Amino acid sequence: MSERRGGMTGRQAWVLGLASLASFMMALDSLVVTTALSTIRADLTASVEALEWVVNAYNLTFAVLLLTGAALGDRFGRRRVFVAGLALFTVASVACARAPDIGVLIVSRALQGAGAALVLPLSLTLISAVFPPARRGRAMGLYLGLTGLATFSGPLIGGAIAQGLAWQWIFWLNVPVGVLAILLTTRRVDESTGPANRLDLTGVVLVTVGAFGVVWALVRGNAAGWGSAEVVGALAAGAALVLAFWWWERRTEWPMLPMRFFRSRAFATANPANFLVFASLYGTMFFLAQYFQVVRGHGPLGAGLLLVPWTATLMVCAPIAGRLVDRVGERTFVVGGLLLQGLGMAWVAVVLDTDTGYLEILPALVVGSAGCTMAMPAAQKAVVGAVRQQEIGQASGIFMMLRMFGGVFGTSVSVAVFGAAGGYASAQAFTDGFSAAMAAVSVLAFAGAVIALGMPAPQRVAPIPVLNGGTG
Repeated sequence: MSERRGGMTGRQAWVLGLASLASFMMALDSLVVTTALSTIRADLTASVEALEWVVNAYNLTFAVLLLTGAALGDRFGRRRVFVAGLALFTVASVACARAPDIGVLIVSRALQGAGAALVLPLSLTLISAVFPPARRGRAMGLYLGLTGLATFSGPLIGGAIAQGLAWQWIFWLNVPVGVLAILLTTRRVDESTGPANRLDLTGVVLVTVGAFGVVWALVRGNAAGWGSAEVVGALAAGAALVLAFWWWERRTEWPMLPMRFFRSRAFATANPANFLVFASLYGTMFFLAQYFQVVRGHGPLGAGLLLVPWTATLMVCAPIAGRLVDRVGERTFVVGGLLLQGLGMAWVAVVLDTDTGYLEILPALVVGSAGCTMAMPAAQKAVVGAVRQQEIGQASGIFMMLRMFGGVFGTSVSVAVFGAAGGYASAQAFTDGFSAAMAAVSVLAFAGAVIALGMPAPQRVAPIPVLNGGTG
């Protein structure tokens, strides 16, 4: 096969392009709804708890099925499962666009997350299979750059579509792209398999139902009462099932989450710290665009434009942080990043009011965004560096799963605090709730910084002593 410019074959270019396109779609749909939430709330007469599930249903199914998606690809064929995930995601997008009420939208978002869980890990595997180690880094850089573009552009795209067309078009646009990706993948990507490890179905069920119980309690706390049988029962059942998951994973022969990884100090501290990075990040994202619309009176597009400096910071600072972490050390970046996020959101919580100007909170948002960007690559580097070479794939999957759980947890906590302190009745009520939610988000970030202090310090190589005054 002929070489293309830069030494990439046609087959490699197709795999990289299709994997990157799929990753862009999945990353975009985790964020694209943020600027459309106010429009969805008005159109479908949805409560804040229901809006929370629009975000969390996607992230929850994505998180719990992520490792299962990779295992299914290894066993039944990576291209086959990749295409199946694209098909499920595309069909679910149609269901989202045609949803007559908020309940159907939530279920459809959960199916979207399940499709994404099949696609995303296998997109990485397909790239790793077709590129040799010497060229894999450049390919992964291009892949992650496009995924970062989705993070950067998601709120803006969502706002533009919701205002210029209708929020349903956020999901309709996935359909032609998904169909094209399916057709090209079947023609241009070769089939491959991996080690046929057993599927830890018991672990999947335990962690899914357990996480659902905890999230349900957080969602229903304000409406049903924190001391009600529903909330206490859901929380107790969820916690018990999470403990059962921990017990099962220690004893099963093929665990989805090997507990021996947590014997490493770096793995055991970087993962919960990053969990709280994403808890704080998603807790902020859920309400920020709504604040610009409900309180400041901007449309979805205007809110998306106001978010550009914040999301652009994530994209611009990520490669810089990735390069500097090798020199400074992971612990410094994770601790420092979480402290910046905590301070930024605490500042927003203090100064926020119905007449607060955009420029009064913009520096705090940029500082917080820069802090999250500092912490993310450093935490991932610490996690993959804590395991053996052959275990990096599994460790990366666990890292991604836990960060998605962090997003679910952070959204649930921020909504619970918002509902207790305010609401949608007036601009002042929303501001009161949003301010309290940002205070909670800052507490999550500070807690992550405390945990990250337990990460091991960077290993320094002792200088070679000079003997007898010599130079060598």
